[in-house]
Amino acid sequence: MTALARWCLRRRLAVVLLWLVALAGTAAAAALAGSSYSEDYRVPGTESGRATALLERDFPGSGGDDTIVWHTASGTVRSADVRQRMSHTLREIAELPGVASVDGPYTGSGGRISPDGRTAYADLAFRGAHGGGDPDAGQVRAVVDTARAAAGDDLEVALGGSSIGLTEGANSHLSELVGIVVAAVVLFVVFGSLAACLLPIATALVGVGTAAAGTVLLGHVMPVAGFAPMLGTLIGLGVGIDYALFIVTRHRKGLRQGLSVQEAAERAVATTGRAVVFAGGTVCAALLGMLVLRLDFLIGVALAASLTVLLTVAASLTLLPALLSFLGRRVLGRRERRSAVPAGPGPDAPTGLAARWSALVERRPKLLAAVAAGVMLVLALPAFALHLGTSDQGNNPASSTTRQAYDLLADGFGPGVNGPLTLVAELDGAGERLAFDRLPARLRGTPGIASVGPAEHGRGGASGVIAVVPDGSPQSRATSDLVRRLRAETLPRATAGTGLEVRVGGPTASYDDFAAVIRGKLPLFVGTVIGLGCVLLLLAFRSVGIPLKAAAMNIAAVASSFGLIVAVFQWGWGSESLGLGRAGPIEPFLPVVMIAVLFGLSMDYQVFLVSRMYEEWLATRDNRRAVRVGLAETSRVINSAAIIMISVFLAFVLSGDRVIAMFGIGLAAAVALDAFVLRTLLVPALMHLLGGANWWLPRWLERRLPRISIEPPEPLPTCVLPVARPELEDVRPVA
Repeated sequence: MTALARWCLRRRLAVVLLWLVALAGTAAAAALAGSSYSEDYRVPGTESGRATALLERDFPGSGGDDTIVWHTASGTVRSADVRQRMSHTLREIAELPGVASVDGPYTGSGGRISPDGRTAYADLAFRGAHGGGDPDAGQVRAVVDTARAAAGDDLEVALGGSSIGLTEGANSHLSELVGIVVAAVVLFVVFGSLAACLLPIATALVGVGTAAAGTVLLGHVMPVAGFAPMLGTLIGLGVGIDYALFIVTRHRKGLRQGLSVQEAAERAVATTGRAVVFAGGTVCAALLGMLVLRLDFLIGVALAASLTVLLTVAASLTLLPALLSFLGRRVLGRRERRSAVPAGPGPDAPTGLAARWSALVERRPKLLAAVAAGVMLVLALPAFALHLGTSDQGNNPASSTTRQAYDLLADGFGPGVNGPLTLVAELDGAGERLAFDRLPARLRGTPGIASVGPAEHGRGGASGVIAVVPDGSPQSRATSDLVRRLRAETLPRATAGTGLEVRVGGPTASYDDFAAVIRGKLPLFVGTVIGLGCVLLLLAFRSVGIPLKAAAMNIAAVASSFGLIVAVFQWGWGSESLGLGRAGPIEPFLPVVMIAVLFGLSMDYQVFLVSRMYEEWLATRDNRRAVRVGLAETSRVINSAAIIMISVFLAFVLSGDRVIAMFGIGLAAAVALDAFVLRTLLVPALMHLLGGANWWLPRWLERRLPRISIEPPEPLPTCVLPVARPELEDVRPVA
């Protein structure tokens, strides 16, 4: 690490230029290639996946879900005025660029008019919307504007569907800007220097920007979820600013002790830089743990997020030293530059709140541990009510046109119309075709089913499809129960002796299958991530107790953050007032991604806290002193880093994207609890209670474990420790 820092310092201009070229090159390539993200939740081998494959083969173009909905408060949609106005609007929309077809209710059977006659809808299809990627957002916007222009008097017009949702994209730039501004304010308070506070932000932005462009390119070679770029930015800004903060803090410390700029930068990278590599590697390992699930939808997310963390670590170790060299001693405030020690490094004793808090935890470990455990338990209670499912446009903010269309359809035609089920079967021979044609009559009157459409045939009668509208909404447990009953009981009885094999598909069934697969593989994933983290900490700290406590603390942070997510998003506590839409289920992939990210981020604080304790333990073999010193020296930096990360994560709630808001609130809550409750309260309290058992390792395991060092101690002189006031003890390591 020292050699790397020295090389970057000597070739500082080349390092900065290389990073700028990498950023500009990937950004240009991404702009030329364009985005190609996937929202395909299908899991190979599931019933809904096979049904969808059959639909795409024999019923091409049948998967469109875009609609134009209108509702009149007085009269009916069949009145001459409404009919004339909407017929003209539909003809106008059909002639717009990018529109493939518009099928309204005023031709044919008129089945698109609600029973009370007040609501109607038209099916809308865009060219290239299904099978060829997303339609052009500008063309979709023109359709929305044209349709909305027809509203007036007592006529309400709204549009819904996946393509329409493109016009309500998340405002990621606002959230990024807010997060960066808040982080800059916190850094300025911590450092007292404008130059120093800009360094971590500049480093993180270069790393995250390069990774964001790389994620766009990655979407062309494998499935990458549409939320992956914003999730990567959210994680990258948080960890990138924090990693740079740790290195800049150590660099400034060296300057205050009288080291030259080059010596201070080299020592910062050689010591704290190694901890950054270990922490970043842990985050990447936790994210890549998602690969054990073997779900295409999550593989791209894991690789994109890992790429972001990797590049932020690389920027912290290379670009940051080069920038430190350019700034020289200006990373210190004017008062700090005047008071820096000219004769060389000396002891630097922490005082103030950090030292007093450390002494308080030492004096009252049992009480404080009980309080911390109680807080975590109360916050985790809502997590027991976790309901995994996929939110839809019914969860959008009430002001959005997609939410308005969703509600109008639900009010006029019943909630199930927004998530119909699709029954698909391959038909071999006249007998199976006849049995399939009779199936709608057998299904009518089945509990949980509102209506059943006629049987339709495709590919010369070799396959058939039936649309089934449930009584409940797509997100309701009743609809999920209906899917299970259809598969396990209703359809097998209705087709007994006919040879038919009818599969239940459609978006609702696909989401249920996806959630079921996630639930089934979640124990394997959690076990993999926990086991990997324990092994890394075992190697780093040569202790059995440290990894076990870390695993328990990580699980506590995850459970408590999920409790908050359930309260806000599933129970709806404040979700509408925050602009996050209506209450609904929690996305099935959220636990996987959240657990991976949280385990990685919590390891950061565990490493920075316990590595200082371990260093002091090796020097003194005094557990009480080791815990007190480690907490006093690291708590201020950990808390500052946590405030920055919390600010960045919460800023993404402003994005307007429900999924990203879930990640933002969940990660912010987890980091806050991890930093302010677990790492600075519960962990040190437990370590005081366990005493020397914290560092116990069986001798046979000691002999077999390889030796690694996360952050080697600095070569500082021995300090004399006062004993009268422990909170003011010199906590520099004994040489």
